[in-house]
Amino acid sequence: MSAHPVPADAWPARRTAWTAAIILMLANTLAFVDRQALALLVEPIKRDFGVSDTSMSLLYGLSFTLFYVLLGIPIARLADRANRRNIVAASVLAWSAATALCGAARSFPLLFAARIGVGAGEAGLGPAAYSILSDYFAPKRLAAAIGVYQMGTYLGGALALVLGGLMAAAIPTDSVVTVPLVGAVKGWQLVFLALGIPGLLLGLLMLTIREPVRRGLGQHGAQVVPLSQFFAHVLARRRAYLGIGIGFALMILVGNGTGAWIPAFFQRRFEWSTAEIGVRYGTVVFLFGTTGAFVGGHFASWLSARGHPRGNLGAALLGFSALIPLTIAFPLVPNPWVALALIAGMNFFAGFNFGGGLAALQEMTPNRMRALVASAYMLLINLIGGTLGPMAVALLTDRWFADPQRLPEAISITCAIASPLALLCLMIGMAGHRATMATAPDTAA
Repeated sequence: MSAHPVPADAWPARRTAWTAAIILMLANTLAFVDRQALALLVEPIKRDFGVSDTSMSLLYGLSFTLFYVLLGIPIARLADRANRRNIVAASVLAWSAATALCGAARSFPLLFAARIGVGAGEAGLGPAAYSILSDYFAPKRLAAAIGVYQMGTYLGGALALVLGGLMAAAIPTDSVVTVPLVGAVKGWQLVFLALGIPGLLLGLLMLTIREPVRRGLGQHGAQVVPLSQFFAHVLARRRAYLGIGIGFALMILVGNGTGAWIPAFFQRRFEWSTAEIGVRYGTVVFLFGTTGAFVGGHFASWLSARGHPRGNLGAALLGFSALIPLTIAFPLVPNPWVALALIAGMNFFAGFNFGGGLAALQEMTPNRMRALVASAYMLLINLIGGTLGPMAVALLTDRWFADPQRLPEAISITCAIASPLALLCLMIGMAGHRATMATAPDTAA
């Protein structure tokens, strides 16, 4: 961090900072509601449009990533010099409208196009949000704040599952409902239409956050950092950035590869209904995912505040290690309730990782590059984790086993490869991070 740190009393009031963190967490929650709802509806969408597991994996991953990748860097460049609060507000409105369009889609290509719109809208959230939090919270509290923000991942996933399950119980996914201005839609389409509504209110709520003062700008002020300077900074510290980035991307591959297919796993192997999966699995995600994100973020801040040599990445090391046996074992157990218990542990330790890992990237990045680094990180985890995770599982069921009922083995094989590799990359990144922070502490300028 800077050789001349900002005095503690110069940071925004704790109440103001935590209010901003909670509102950003709500935005992240809504983003993951819109994403996770698709996983619950895999089977009825496959049935209505007559598509394969591989096609559904592309709908879940590639469609979302496509414009996310194209727009991520330009929006991050804008966030490094413009009003980040307004960028987040506009993003919320954009992806909520695209989610509603998913419910109006009459064919698989139209649904794919609407999902591209969801990804394009969400491209503006992460980079701007991480940059805002870095200017609201002192370094020793940043991991806790990011942990709270990341709780939205699990709150959103849980709400999508629970609300989707309750709606499926009230209005079966294959029933036909007439909606004003839209016409006749299936029950599963009604879920997407309903999820588009909260975005309007949240977009307005975002405007109550004040754009924080950018810290550590030094003599260059708020001018845009040349891309050549950005790449030089990252390449000089590539062991840290790539180790942490690829490690988390592989963890996301596991998370998306399991999360996209867990509802179908319970339907195919244990014959649970959409409503049963939504309530049971959604409750597990809510209780254990959010708890893991909250506890892990605060644990990372606790380690960092006490000068622990592993600092913010200590929590991630613990979480990555615990995920290896949990992710490999849960698809193979013969009892659905044991599988659900292992999934509970998986959600806890997946959430446990995020706060410290993201804080580590922010603390070794100059302020004027933070949104750009966050965007590059988001692109990496979406390209590797968001796209390849669901696809790897689907290709195993469609091409290797040629049997959709072999989904449990496909999930377990994917995790058996990716989970240990994630831990190895994280350990490489931790070594690079320690060296970076020891030799170049002035990252805020």
